[in-house]
Formats: sequence, C-alpha cells, structure tokens
Amino acid sequence: MRGIAILGSTGSIGKQAIEVIALHPDRFFVTALTAHKNAALLFEQVRALRPALAALTGVEGEVKIPEDLGFCEFRFGRKALEDIAAQAPGQDVLAAVVGVAGLKAVMAARKAGKRVLLANKETLVAGGEMVMNACPEGTLLPVDSEHSAIFQCLQGAGPNRFEQILLTASGGPFRTWDKEKIKSATVAQALGHPTWSMGAKITVDSASMFNKALEIIEAKWLFHARPEQIQVVVHPQSIVHSAVKFRDGAVIAQLGAPDMKVPILYAMSYPERLKTGGREMDLFQVGTLTFEKPDEEKFPALRMAYEALRQGGAACCVLNAANEEACYAFLKEKIPFGRIPQIVADTLQKHGSLPAKNLSDIDRADALARETARSLM
Repeated sequence: MRGIAILGSTGSIGKQAIEVIALHPDRFFVTALTAHKNAALLFEQVRALRPALAALTGVEGEVKIPEDLGFCEFRFGRKALEDIAAQAPGQDVLAAVVGVAGLKAVMAARKAGKRVLLANKETLVAGGEMVMNACPEGTLLPVDSEHSAIFQCLQGAGPNRFEQILLTASGGPFRTWDKEKIKSATVAQALGHPTWSMGAKITVDSASMFNKALEIIEAKWLFHARPEQIQVVVHPQSIVHSAVKFRDGAVIAQLGAPDMKVPILYAMSYPERLKTGGREMDLFQVGTLTFEKPDEEKFPALRMAYEALRQGGAACCVLNAANEEACYAFLKEKIPFGRIPQIVADTLQKHGSLPAKNLSDIDRADALARETARSLM
C-alpha cells in the first residue's frame, strides 16, 4: 500500500488520479488533498477518500468546514501547499498543480524524503538544476504524457544512451492556420484542442505551443539531454506520445490512446503496470499516423525555449513567468493571442540574464518577470 498526497486534486490530473486509485484500493490510499479555491469539490473528495490532511491554497483565512469532515485537518493559504507536501503521511506526492507554485512544494516533499510524481512542468522549467540535484534516481517520476513516454522508452535501453529525444506535439488547434490568423485567435478558438481535454491554461499553452516549449526544457533536465538532442515532432493524431533514437538509428516509441490515466498510474505503480480503466488503443482503428516539422515562425515559443536553455541562469524561469502572466491576461481577454509570444520575448530580453542558484534567486526572477510582463500589457 502506497499513501499518496495529491496536490491539485480538483484539476484534470488530480481527478483522474483519484479515479485510478479507486480501481486499486489494495495498492493505494489518499493521505492528503489540496485545491486552489474549489471548496465544494474538495469537500466531496475529502468525504469520499477520508484523507488526514486537506488544504485550500488560494484562500487566505479559514473557511467554514462542514461538520461531517471533522476527521480531516484543513490548512489554508499558499504556504499550505508546501506544508501538505512535507507533512502528509505516506510515501508519494503527486504534484498536479498548475504554475510555478508547484516548485516549493516539490522541494518540500523531497526534503521530507517523499517520492515525487511530477505533473507540474513549471517545477523543472523554473528550478531544473536545483530540483534534479535534490532528486536521486527513482525519487522523481514524470507524469506528463510525453515525458512518461520517453521514460518508458528508456526502460529497455540498459546502458545505452539515446542520441535524440523525439518529443511529439499535437500541433494544437492552430496547426494549419497561417501566421496572421493565429495572432487574432479568440479565447474560444484557443480552448478548442483537437485531441486532449485539459485545463484552460494548459490548453492555451498548447495552442501557442508554449506547452511544448516548457516540455523541451523539462526534457533537458529529466533526461540529462543537451538542447540540440531534443527534436519536436508534430503528430496530430496524438497516438505516438514520444520516442527516442539510438546511435544505431533504431527508434523506440511509446504508443497509446490519448488518455492521461496511463502515465498517471504508471508513475504511481512503477515499475509495475496496472489496469487504468481507460480506453485502450486499437491498432486496427488508428488508421494513418502523420509527422511534421514544427513551424517556428508561426510558433516562436519553440525557438525561445532553446534560446532560454542556451542562456542558462534564470532565463527559463523568466520565460515561464512571462508566459503565465500573458496567458492569463489572454484568457481574461485583456490582450490578443498574438501578444503572448511578444510579451515573453521582451521580458526574456530584459531579465533573462538573472541568476538561479537557489529558491531566493528564482523567486526574484519570477517576480521581476511577472512585473515586467504585466507592464508590457
């Protein structure tokens, strides 16, 4: 039995994690749950799963807790995320919150000796070297579908190092649009992802391909890759979740239906494989699989990711912070879609040379980048 604390239990990943845990009550139990502000759903989850701890991290000050939930200790405020990560009973912490807020929670979990199941890209984007130094082999497992796929492909490689990581991307809803049309895309159009069902911020990131930019940076740290070893491959069918190429030219790929339950449960049960209850892939129904080179003129986020990695320091943290601010401003219809990469590029130019040796450095770079991004709007 493995006890799992779920950070971000009311989001897409968190809810699916609860579903797969329910399929295997002899293997897993929930020790803690956190939500940002969705108190109603969090209360339902606490009622059903009976964790020892729970938190509303986007709420400062106490909230009235239903009388029947007196068995659970509730925490409030942003600091509660770190406290839950460190103090929850059990062995594992699933980091499924959105944004750089996940970084301190992951570091707190590792300091407490917990295994981290990582579904928060921003943790490695903002603090890659620091996080990996805190994570000996086997203590951090990827949950993102692409990075889980790469991890799975490498399981049979033995001592052989990959030559190249082939990081697949659906291309999002604007894959076939021209550059000028993309600039004026509406919020509704950006949220219309063709294959995946995700939260609003991640879906917009997929439309701008900043999601893939963050994944390039994440892959560099997870797999100790050089930036030039990571190649984005546009694959609209989302069946090949990623692949690795070896020195003899062989390519090993991981295929499956677009279903996040596979990478979630694989991280939980690693190295075993358990039933997910999700839909399985039928090769006879898949049909044609296509692959394309990404267009960095239409999607400059990809180019910026490589530039930030080459620059080092806090550049990747700055890229992420500026994108978060721009993305949320777009969702509130304060800026047009085409302004997102411009704001990120201008912020990166101003603050990309800042250091990132510790959490204080990262906090400062993050704050300055957000302030500049907001001023550019």
